[in-house]
Amino acid sequence: MTWNRKDLIGLEELTRQEIETILDTAVTFKEVSSRQVKKVPPLRGKTVVNLFFEPSTRTKTSFELAAKRLSADVLSFEVATSSVSKGETIVDTAKNIEAMKVDCFIVRHSIAGVPEMISKNVSSAVINAGDGCHEHPTQALLDLFTVKENFGRIRGIKISIIGDVLHSRVARSNIWGFSKLGADVWVCGPPSIIPPEIEKMGTQVTYSIEEAIENADVVYLLRLQKERQRENFLSSLKEYSAFYGLDEEKYKKIKNDALIMHPGPMNRGIEIKSEIAEKNNACILEQVTNGIAVRMAVLYLTVGSRK
Repeated sequence: MTWNRKDLIGLEELTRQEIETILDTAVTFKEVSSRQVKKVPPLRGKTVVNLFFEPSTRTKTSFELAAKRLSADVLSFEVATSSVSKGETIVDTAKNIEAMKVDCFIVRHSIAGVPEMISKNVSSAVINAGDGCHEHPTQALLDLFTVKENFGRIRGIKISIIGDVLHSRVARSNIWGFSKLGADVWVCGPPSIIPPEIEKMGTQVTYSIEEAIENADVVYLLRLQKERQRENFLSSLKEYSAFYGLDEEKYKKIKNDALIMHPGPMNRGIEIKSEIAEKNNACILEQVTNGIAVRMAVLYLTVGSRK
């Protein structure tokens, strides 16, 4: 199918066919990163701007590499030294940058809805790199890509998303993405950090990690979002780790061919023990590698396919 969207704001709005188009396109671009010369020309002459209002290592670096491997020019926006610190609105900042004839904004912000707000005020493409507790679509897309690459399919697999679902934009995007592609999606964690009525998104809820990991094909561990928590949702990190952290004892109950996944950065010893993160079926670094191919695909579809 052809791509008809100006922006990528979230997976909630995408159809199954659109998600599959991105994943299929990413297969081609993954091969590029294995070449000696890791560059192709689709975005030559285009300018991509990283508008990151939140700290980021993997996502920002991954988008920058993806854009450069597509031959685009990349500008990284420094909030601390920008006019935003002088009181300029985010929309005015985006409009002023767009006036310099740029083609795409990659936006990350701590407040949900900022990428969409920018997209409605600029004609350039806007890609959501994570907004508040709303969505992180490219993280979910690279997770889908990784699972499909390992199992050859998404439909029918059981994925258990464990941890701070309440504050996790990654969890929301993954629930939308995996459920639309036919996976059996479960969420698990303490009741205080599981959103009410999350079943309406197409997932099953359990508060027992043993039930969550039973027959799971993918055990997806979320980082505790301590920087987004405004209240004390947990009695202690030690107690959380004992009940919901993936340690050796719980690992023994997981299927031999199950994947261990984590969006990073990991809180080693809290949501996952260090020795588990180094297991052969832990594909955390594989997720990072696949992120470049997926983001190349998203940039190609949203920017490269525009007339």
